[in-house]
Amino acid sequence: MRHLLILSLAGLLITPQVHARAIPNPNQRHAPGNEEAQKPIAEANYSVGVNYQLQCAGCHLGDGSGSAANDTPRMKGFVGNFLKVPGGREFLVRVPGMSQSALNNAQLADLLNWLMREDGMAGKSVPANYQPYSADEVATLRARTMLNLPGTRGDLIKAMRAQGIAIDDGMND
Repeated sequence: MRHLLILSLAGLLITPQVHARAIPNPNQRHAPGNEEAQKPIAEANYSVGVNYQLQCAGCHLGDGSGSAANDTPRMKGFVGNFLKVPGGREFLVRVPGMSQSALNNAQLADLLNWLMREDGMAGKSVPANYQPYSADEVATLRARTMLNLPGTRGDLIKAMRAQGIAIDDGMND
């Protein structure tokens, strides 16, 4: 019993030193090539694919498959269906992950257009009459906050079902 008490006390004395090593050294220099201050994403001129990885893949995953467990719908092969129902085009811009992203309006328009390519996330779900998003359209739409994401999405899904569109987005609604 005495040995256990001594070991416990020794552990308590060592613990603060271990945690102290985790505090960054304020005099430490940046790694070579990282000396410049980080630019905001809106100014970084990343490719559209990189912007997807930085802004969307955390929830929708890198391949757009989404995660029902995390309440994140699949985009791959499905997201273009939103453009087939009234209000769907606006919805895609106004989804909080899009409208509140760090991307500027032109980058967000480019990202949406990239998603809608037939070889992109939307695949064959994009309507034949698809018109690309513009930065001005995105600026106008993203300025209007969506107050009821689940309700708005649910109404759009109902409209898709009424058109006979198969709902294969990985969600249960």
